[in-house]
Amino acid sequence: MNYHYPIDDTWTKEEIIYVVQFFSLIEQAYERKVERKVIIAAYRKFKQVVPSKSEEKKLFATFKQASGYSSFHVLKYAKITEDHFIKMK
Repeated sequence: MNYHYPIDDTWTKEEIIYVVQFFSLIEQAYERKVERKVIIAAYRKFKQVVPSKSEEKKLFATFKQASGYSSFHVLKYAKITEDHFIKMK
């Protein structure tokens, strides 16, 4: 895909890495599969960078508009499933 991840230029290098890793795993959940525990751990790091729910929603919407992938749906599925791997359709 040819799009950019939503990032804030005020974030540190480490924070940008956390956010990019999280969105990369969202992509992986749609394109291949990702371990449930890995996506949940990445979301926890993401929340350290973006603790605000409104900012999270804004970044999720920006990412979905650019990629077509729903971070919300991946996380919702990760929270309710007991499957070891997540593969979105």
